[in-house]
Amino acid sequence: TNPAFKEVLSRIESHEDCRNLPMISFLILPMQRVTRLPLLMDTICQKTPKDSAKYENCKQALKEVSKVCSQIVLCCLFFKKFSNLEGLQCDFLALQPFPLVSSSRWLVKRGELTAYVEDTGLFSKRTSKQQVYFFLFNDVLIITKKK
Repeated sequence: TNPAFKEVLSRIESHEDCRNLPMISFLILPMQRVTRLPLLMDTICQKTPKDSAKYENCKQALKEVSKVCSQIVLCCLFFKKFSNLEGLQCDFLALQPFPLVSSSRWLVKRGELTAYVEDTGLFSKRTSKQQVYFFLFNDVLIITKKK
């Protein structure tokens, strides 16, 4: 929201050293490098002769690098799910007794729907439309109305 920051960022991104890439590409770059390590190690293992003493070391390195990458991916997914909940917690302060943020809960889907409500009277039946906003978590569904 800071116009000065936007202006400086735009000027930096348009600099020839950045090759017109957005800042987000530079933030993602270290993660991309780490996730490419198993591919590199696998290629090295394929090029190493199987009867060589280095082959077993290479296979072990591939196994360890793959383990680290898997942990990084899981941590990123957890952080993404948790940050979604943290942002929603502010919106649901009225539901204080309900603990929205939990390490075992994550947001699956959210969006706006049209609900059709039937009002049945003594002699008539009337259907009305209502716009509702829903939050589907892995263990609970919350249906709200927008303010």
